[in-house]
Parts: sequence; C-alpha cells; structure tokens
Amino acid sequence: MRFYSTLTNKKEEFVPSNGKNVSMYVCGITPYDEVHLGHARAYVTFDTVRRHLEHSGYSVKFIQNFTDVDDKIIKRSIEAQTTPGLLSQKFITDYFTQMDKLNIKRAHAYPKVTENIPQIVAFIERLVGGGYAYELQGDIYFSVRKFADYGKLSKRSVEDLLSGARVEVDAQKKDPLDFALWKKTKPGEPEETSWKSPWGMGRPGWHIECSVMSTQALGDTIDIHGGGQDLIFPHHENEIAQSEAATGKPFARYWIHNGFVTINKEKMSKSLGNFFTLREIFEKYEPRVVRYFLLSQHYRSPLDFSDDKLKQSQKALNGIDTALDRLAQAVIPEPKPGLLENIGADTLDDYVSRFTAALDDDFSTEKAIAALNELSNEALSNTHSSDTEWIRKAANTMKLMLGDYLGIGPREKSGDSRFHQLVTERKEARAQKNWKRADEIRKEIENAGFKLLDNPDGTTTLTKMI
Repeated sequence: MRFYSTLTNKKEEFVPSNGKNVSMYVCGITPYDEVHLGHARAYVTFDTVRRHLEHSGYSVKFIQNFTDVDDKIIKRSIEAQTTPGLLSQKFITDYFTQMDKLNIKRAHAYPKVTENIPQIVAFIERLVGGGYAYELQGDIYFSVRKFADYGKLSKRSVEDLLSGARVEVDAQKKDPLDFALWKKTKPGEPEETSWKSPWGMGRPGWHIECSVMSTQALGDTIDIHGGGQDLIFPHHENEIAQSEAATGKPFARYWIHNGFVTINKEKMSKSLGNFFTLREIFEKYEPRVVRYFLLSQHYRSPLDFSDDKLKQSQKALNGIDTALDRLAQAVIPEPKPGLLENIGADTLDDYVSRFTAALDDDFSTEKAIAALNELSNEALSNTHSSDTEWIRKAANTMKLMLGDYLGIGPREKSGDSRFHQLVTERKEARAQKNWKRADEIRKEIENAGFKLLDNPDGTTTLTKMI
C-alpha cells in the first residue's frame, strides 16, 4: 500500500510503527454551526482510508477531536444568548446526525478541549520549561524560531512567512511568527471558558489542543495524521512544532490532506451565498448519493459540487442498484463481512484486482468506482446466465465493494428516497404545466413498483405496491 504524504510530497510505502497496529488522528470540527459539504468530504475521505486499512488486515485506532472552546464559539454563543457549552453540544449532536447518514464509522474516542485542560496546561509548562515558549501578560506564546524545522510540512521558510504568509497579529509578541498556546481571559468572556493556570485565568490556543489530545490517546508519534488542505498551515505546522519541541520525537509519520470543495467552480463561501449545510443537501439528495459523489474524485483533487454532478452520481448509483436488484432474483444470500479476495470467481478476479489496487495506490476511489461500475454493467448483461454461481459471487462482490469498502450503504427500504426525488421533479414539472414530463415520471415510478396519490392539499403520497 502506497499513499501520498504531505510531509515528503511523494507517495510512500506505508509501514506502521507497530506491526499491524495503526494509530490515526483526524482533526475534528469546531462546533459553532451546522456541518457542511467541506466537512463531509474530509470525514468521508478518512472513513474510507480507515476502512481500506482495516480490510487490508490492520487494526486501526482512530481518534477525532472536538474543539469545543474557541473564539467563534464564544462569539456565536453571545449572539445566540446561550452558553458556549450548550451551543457546542447542539452542533456536536448535529455532526453525529449527519455523519451517521453518510455511514461514517464512529471514532474510538472524541476528546474535547474542555475535558483536557489539566493535560494542556501541563504540556504548555513543558514547552515553557524547555525554552520554547514564553509568557507575556498572562498569554503564552510558542517561539517559532526556537524550532529549527518549522515550515517542513508546508514547505515555507521563515523568510517566506515574514513576507506575507498568514500569521497571528498581536503587537505584544516577541516575533510576528509566534503563536498563542494559552490566551488570557478577556473582559466579558463567559466564565465557563476560563480556567486556572500558572499564568492566570485563561483558555488554550487553537493548535495546542490537538498535540495534547492526540498524544494522550495515541502516544508521542502517530502513524497517520489527517485533515483538510486548509489545515496544513498554520494548524498542522504548529502542531508539529509544539509536539516535537516537547517530546523530541517525530509527531506524525504520514500526513494525509484532502482537497477543497467548490460550488459551481467557485470557492464554497457564506459570503458568496453558495454555502450548503449537509442538512440542506440531504433534503434533496440521498446521503448515499452524496457519499458516492464525494468518492467519485480523487481525495487530493478539488471537488466541484453542482446539481448536475449529483444527478450523475444518482444515475450511476441507480445503475449499480438495478444490477443488484436483477441479480437478487436468483435468490442470493446476504454476503458475510470479509475480504474481496476470498469470494471472487475466476472471471471476477480482474475487477477485484483493479478495485483493491486502486485503493492501495493512494486511496484512488475514483478508479475503484470505475471498476465497480464496469462489473455492474457486466452483471446486468449476465442476469439471464445459467451460471448461478457466477451471479451469486458477482452480487456479493459488488455488495462488499459498495458497502464494506466504500461505505455506501443500501437504499432506504421505506419508500426508497430515489423515487422521492422523482416525486419532487414531477411536482416541479406539474407546476410548470409540463404534463408530458410529469406523466413520464409517473410511469417511471409506477413501473418500479410504487404508487402515486395526488392529495387535495397539493402533496403527493408515495407507497409501495403490494
């Protein structure tokens, strides 16, 4: 298995530090608002990485944090006239609701900043004692120039950073590059976001939390650290500096970063009005379709979100579902969880090999999906074959590829959301007096075994025919 590590800027052979045991840490959300498509891409990516590692025989310990105290949380809680704790818990609950819909496996632990304050304070004390950090009027800063390897992840020199790169602006710092480890409590900030420390009341800076919580759960050196490309600098660069300064050991052996999401080829942004929460997207598209879409492009490449591309994903997934439906007529038992190599027939070996080879090569899900779609097409053309053993193994292979490896769950059994989307399209066609299209959609739905009932109040009921 080889994948691209941001630290070396090349594909590397994956060799864990402890045999078949893999430690993996992924930066979690700051829960001050609903989760959006950018979050979904990151967590679907690393869920798929984890799944492939586990199917390759590794035991993965997966940790993901919550930054449950932060400037944004404090500001938003004041605006909403609630407490930071209640606000963050509200959006943590939303996170789990939406991630469960995307069939993302739960991490082994979700440490929170507020639950690790003593450990964070102790870690900062180590850095101060080692000469890597200093106090100024109750704030603690990391001295970037004291860490010789600063910039090795983002490939930025100190000179580059000083000439305009993103740094924290604070007039009292000894050096513009230095960043906060501990922030003194400001007037008007909620009491619950302030803790005792040797330097007075305050709270942790952004970067220190991940160094502390990851090493607490996984040890001083992590096998894989993941996150979005926007975290490479300054967050992950600062994590490396403070962690390696404190421990004297490499912080993470492999760094994986997923690419950005754009909306109709523009950067996703609230200010541009093209910002979509997952809740909004799921009102229009099945979560499994969204997951398929997120995996249809290589994880390091930019991913452009548009209705057309979601519809393409829906169509492709419908094709796989149709193939499975027709194969199921041969009375195929549900597959038991397992490895693809153990169930393939000779004529399936090429698809299995291409699928697993794609994932072994930098988690290339787009190539794995291509192999799955080709298998689906061949399966459709062989549904009348007398070779029932091939049909059984083809169906089981497809189910394992789609569900176990790619994490794309089965269609909803109640009502089938695929057809609920058609109901919405039909309603729009009727509103535009496009009766021909409305009738076409009705026939498509009824031919698939569903019954439509237009109610007097303008709603439409979709039921399964008996």
